[in-house]
Amino acid sequence: MFTTQEVINQHLNNEIFQILSATADELNLETYIIGGFVRDIFLYRKSNDIDIVTIGSGIQLAKAVAKKMGKHVKVTVFKNFGTAQIKYKQYELEFVGARKESYSHNSRNPIVEDGTLEDDQNRRDFTINAMALCLNSNRFGELIDPFNGMQDMENLIIRTPLNPDTTFSDDPLRMMRAIRFATQLGFDILPDTFDAIERNKERIHIISKERIVDELNKIILSPKPSIGFILLEKTGLLAIVFPELLALQGAETKDGVGHKDNFYHTLSVLDNISKESDNLWLRWAALLHDIGKPATKRWDPKLGWTFHNHDFIGQKMIPQIFRRMKLPLNEKMKFVQKIVSLHMRPMQLVEEEVTDSAIRRLLFEAGDDIDNLMKLCEADITSKNPHKVRRFLQNFKIVRRKLKEIEEKDRVRNFEPPVDGNEIMQMFNLGQTPAVGRLKSAIKDAILDGVIPNERDAALQFLIEKAQEMGLQLNDVSPTKDV
Repeated sequence: MFTTQEVINQHLNNEIFQILSATADELNLETYIIGGFVRDIFLYRKSNDIDIVTIGSGIQLAKAVAKKMGKHVKVTVFKNFGTAQIKYKQYELEFVGARKESYSHNSRNPIVEDGTLEDDQNRRDFTINAMALCLNSNRFGELIDPFNGMQDMENLIIRTPLNPDTTFSDDPLRMMRAIRFATQLGFDILPDTFDAIERNKERIHIISKERIVDELNKIILSPKPSIGFILLEKTGLLAIVFPELLALQGAETKDGVGHKDNFYHTLSVLDNISKESDNLWLRWAALLHDIGKPATKRWDPKLGWTFHNHDFIGQKMIPQIFRRMKLPLNEKMKFVQKIVSLHMRPMQLVEEEVTDSAIRRLLFEAGDDIDNLMKLCEADITSKNPHKVRRFLQNFKIVRRKLKEIEEKDRVRNFEPPVDGNEIMQMFNLGQTPAVGRLKSAIKDAILDGVIPNERDAALQFLIEKAQEMGLQLNDVSPTKDV
């Protein structure tokens, strides 16, 4: 086993820290690494983001360090914030002068004054992020840990350096960060700190949606995201930042028939998909796949509890959720919509006879997202009955095999009908009329239903016959006259 100092020395045995140390000494600036990089040394996590605090001008230090690193190294200065940034090899270095902060009640933007290292550590969010390592040669590698962050890491605890009510009221985003760190690291939030989040939850309203969703995304990308969402629910933050998800909570029984708690089911699905994929938007699809259930919940004396069309309603809810939460309204949202709208289809294929026609239609509608859709459907099996789980997974293997066979044979993934609308208009002397759309759909359905192969000649022959049924005449000068 290595001692704490040996672990520190191993990580600081790097050209970059030698340059920082020499420059700090030349400028006679007391200088430290602080925050996440120090924490991650002891968590054995790789980190390329290095926060450097100096008792003096961070911008002056950054410029001198960049000069020593070489002509190609540039400094980005943020004068309004008194900070500077350098990108060097795989590292990103942030420089700032030590400071103390005070806050007004209506803003998380602090009033900043020059301060000491102690002031700078006091303003940090958690004890594990308040540790510092000295870079000056006479104290190189010395650990300054005034709040026992090392002890908290050993005990797997998230705790604020100062009074948690003050810490969270000053910057309410720290409440989200506490839950995010607990989720990412598998730590517990100290009871006093947890209670302070509950007491200060309404303060989250002053935080921008973009900052909140950034923390949500980090929770979603954690190894076991359910931890974060359960903490958000227990602190009362979930009701504020994501009420649609909280609406899934609760189970109801009628005439002795109950339904599962769809909130906890959703979290199980999210954890399952997280074992299979790091795709953030597939994880969002898992989180939202049943979001339409509260709106569609009905009791039927013959069928019991039903959630008919919850996939369709969920798809319709997603733009509204994305817009409010400031999530991207682009192809990422459309991907989530598509997966949510189709997530019941493979399940229906499992429960019914798997026909070639149904497989073709699923391939056509899912396109290149079919593999992600199947991953979600497999993650959606959360039954506590192991026999039922095995049966569904076995049936999904059959669906996957059929998908592969049909794709190889019929090439219907992302296919476009072999005859387009312009050709149809030319062949039958048509303008932009509904008849053109009907004929295009007829060709598509015939291919998907296996009536004709996905080939141009067969499609043209079918088109002529269908047009004749509709009373349309083939144009004499049609390029397809030889068919």
